[in-house]
Amino acid sequence: MDTIASLFSFITTPVSWIIVQFHKLYGAIFGADSGWAWGLSIVSLVILIRICLIPLFVKQIKATRGMQALQPKMKAIQERYKNDKQRQSEEMMKLYKETGTNPLSSCLPILAQSPFFFALYHVLASIANGKKIGVIDGPLLESAREAHIFGAPLAAKFMDSSEKVAALGASITDVRIVTAVMIILMSLSQFYTQRQLMQKNVDLSVKTPFMQQQKMLMYIFPVIFAVMGINFPVGVLVYWLTTNVWTMGQQMYVINQNPTPGSKAQDQYLTRLLKHVSAHGNVKGRGKKKVVAAIVAKGPDRNDNERKFITALTKQGMAAQADGSVIKSSEATADADAASGGVATKRQQPKRQPKSKRQTPPSKPSKK
Repeated sequence: MDTIASLFSFITTPVSWIIVQFHKLYGAIFGADSGWAWGLSIVSLVILIRICLIPLFVKQIKATRGMQALQPKMKAIQERYKNDKQRQSEEMMKLYKETGTNPLSSCLPILAQSPFFFALYHVLASIANGKKIGVIDGPLLESAREAHIFGAPLAAKFMDSSEKVAALGASITDVRIVTAVMIILMSLSQFYTQRQLMQKNVDLSVKTPFMQQQKMLMYIFPVIFAVMGINFPVGVLVYWLTTNVWTMGQQMYVINQNPTPGSKAQDQYLTRLLKHVSAHGNVKGRGKKKVVAAIVAKGPDRNDNERKFITALTKQGMAAQADGSVIKSSEATADADAASGGVATKRQQPKRQPKSKRQTPPSKPSKK
């Protein structure tokens, strides 16, 4: 880990400078040597990084939605080349290239964070060894070494020896309890985030390598975090736990407000939207109107959730419009009549002739 972290030493100065600036702010509140001042500085570093990564997160969502749109084509390739795995992989790669889709797009935020993660690891490792790092030296270095969170120094690790922990002014029991709890929380938050994505925000009716990859990551990532976590300093565990919680909250918001078409989350969203329309008699909110307009624009290409939504509106005597609004069906009929040039007339039935004018069929001559 130390070797990998050293590869990102070129950004340790910016990372240490940001931490120090936040420490000045929190130090004025909690005290310069307080573990909360240093811990909250790391949390604030995470939030700052994640805010900067929001454009990348949006790009990730679009790429993931692109993968969802390709599901029917991917399934067709699977069925066509089910006995030829090599040709199946080649056709999948060809499809990704033609559509500009990246199946590994879900890993982009993690990859973008990795330089900051390893730089922070390098900073905390240097603090533990009493070495100057970036702008942290002298009194700041000593203050950071003495900072504790729940009795565990920020620079201590689960696997540290009793002598090393004692040199940081703590007991091995406190360090292992705190790090173990944080590692468990870190792994559980990662598992829950991925499980929430798989259960609610993907169309599981189509089995593809992408879906299998996501399901595999749901179990692999928490194990990786648990194994690697025992070698992370407490400060790095604070960093990674914070970014996991941020990711979980960010994903909850996206699933509730902008679910993947065809997913369970979309069904739940449209059910809430239907209740909203029933209560207000219209669609209130620009975001909701965009959703309704997109469903109307799909026409016959709507998925089951969207067809169910349109059918439910019709049963309530309402019709969705192209601009995202909803009107009563009678108003929609009147608008259609006006667009066609006037009120539609009923088909005229032929007038019934008076009995005197009715022509009786000639009688057949009788045979003699």
